[in-house]
Amino acid sequence: MKVEVLGCYGGASPSCQLTCLVLNDRVALDAGCLAQALPLERQYQIEAVVVSHSHMDHTNGLPFFIDNVFGRRKALDIRGNEATIQALRDHLFNHATWPDFSQLPDSTIRFEAFTDEVPFEAGGVRFTPVPVTHVVPTHGFLVEMDGAALLWSSDTGPTERLWQVANEVEHIDAVCIEVSFDNSLQWVADASQHLTPKSLAGELAKLERDVRVLVHHLKPASQEKVRAEVEALGDPRLEFLEQGRTYEF
Repeated sequence: MKVEVLGCYGGASPSCQLTCLVLNDRVALDAGCLAQALPLERQYQIEAVVVSHSHMDHTNGLPFFIDNVFGRRKALDIRGNEATIQALRDHLFNHATWPDFSQLPDSTIRFEAFTDEVPFEAGGVRFTPVPVTHVVPTHGFLVEMDGAALLWSSDTGPTERLWQVANEVEHIDAVCIEVSFDNSLQWVADASQHLTPKSLAGELAKLERDVRVLVHHLKPASQEKVRAEVEALGDPRLEFLEQGRTYEF
């Protein structure tokens, strides 16, 4: 399974792209920078976009991506939980903020809701949605293909089911977990249901196996402190997800 990291930050700056992964060239996981960071010719290859939740750092590129590919693909599926699909329709694709391309004549764009822990396939990849703890309904995903497995956290504060899945799955190559704020902003992280390095330490105690843990979703203004504080934890399982890198699992 090929995982290309277009963006892995929880905020935007010239060097920090919003969250978006491309899996096997065919499916996007979140769409923060999908239109901005992927060449047009490659955007045409995307068959599905799986969205973890409705916040803009995960959906910002979606309107421009759909604008780019509309009429150039036979079908495009947008998958999210029910609350996310409704939020996209109410607040983004509402004809006031941006057109709802799915309502145009002969449109092949489909918005489809998934269900907690019911697997579905998109772009040849199997996704199992796992609910996590955030201020809006949000999911992480167990992402599987050809024997490879990646557990993706999306945005979350301290949570439980994600770690249960991490411990239950027979084989897992890596867990991706967010850390948004440095420890001095613990109160902001708590209020917005995100993690700091301090709260990450508590989450790692729930992981009962020796598996690679990739940290992502750093806020640009906090990233230097976050990197130093995560490294200070001294956990050999930890590394940072790298923007612009392609991983093979």
